Amino acid sequence: MKILLRFLFMLLVIFNPNAQQTARAFTGTYGINYGRIADNIPSPDKVVKLLRAAKIKNVRIYDAEPSVLNAFKGTGLELVVGLPNGFVKEMSANADHALNWVKDNVKAFLPDTRIVGIAVGNEVLGGSDNEMEVALLNAVKNVYNATKKLGISDVVQISTAHSQAVFADSFPPSYCVFKDGVAQLMKPLLEFFSKIGSPFCLNAYPFLAYTYNPDKIDINYALFQPNEGIVDNKTHLHYDNLLDAQIDAAYAALEDAGFRKMEVIVTETGWASDGDENEPAATPSNARTYNYNLRKRLAKRKGTPLRPKKMLKAYIFALFNEYQKPGQSSEKNFGLFKADGSISYDVGFSGLQDISAASSLLSLKV
Repeated sequence: MKILLRFLFMLLVIFNPNAQQTARAFTGTYGINYGRIADNIPSPDKVVKLLRAAKIKNVRIYDAEPSVLNAFKGTGLELVVGLPNGFVKEMSANADHALNWVKDNVKAFLPDTRIVGIAVGNEVLGGSDNEMEVALLNAVKNVYNATKKLGISDVVQISTAHSQAVFADSFPPSYCVFKDGVAQLMKPLLEFFSKIGSPFCLNAYPFLAYTYNPDKIDINYALFQPNEGIVDNKTHLHYDNLLDAQIDAAYAALEDAGFRKMEVIVTETGWASDGDENEPAATPSNARTYNYNLRKRLAKRKGTPLRPKKMLKAYIFALFNEYQKPGQSSEKNFGLFKADGSISYDVGFSGLQDISAASSLLSLKV
């Protein structure tokens, strides 16, 4: 009887035109962030060739630049576009502006360009702009309602990414909760995302955790290298790498807030290959080790100790070094590729030169 009822329920969902469909914005486990804060990186057309050769399907950009969206037409690559922080207050205050932005920057490029998500702002909560923090929820709602009005809410997922600044404490993982001040804004946001089926998006950086606490964190633990790991004294779960612990800290905070079933997706993670004097771990060797081992970790298609059945998904930061970014030297040197399209270090991908050479050889054989 239970099997029959379940089957009938599935039929109702499938054939009910009013049933809410949930957009999904991630295929497989591996993606990459394509930032462009530099004037010397390859053109979007060349970037598409690079991504296709590397077989990277999931891509995040931080705006909705038409030249990029046009370059991705017909490629099958799946894009999450960003609504920059500078637009959050405007989109919150004016639903018509949100509708026009989605119409001009998303709807106009579908379906040829496979835009599968809109990230409304980046690391807004836990930041220094309280007005923007307060405006975030309504901006998210207005953007989502715009996708509903335009008939694309079933293919375009709405999200926003958080830094670890939203947490009060993340060690051990099971003790993690949202900060006072953040929690009051986070809970209604999570309620809305739970309603529309969106994940909790986390920018997680073992590099930063190690850089700020080198005397407390074993670098091998941060780099997925052999180490003793840690045991959470509350859950008694063992962690052999810092990224898993950071993700499970987010799961613990979500559970504490009442959102145990919400999925965590890592929207940024990576390791800098160069840095300032106070960033000695930012080396090509460490960056290669982290990103190579991260690829192996994601290829296992497994979950974390706290959520073993939720397959870990992560976008790597970043595709290119971006020399015009502000801040410390490490901020400019997270790229898997250099500005000329050559590899920064070998994690199993080919650079643009290798792609061109392969194309030349193919043309000679023909």
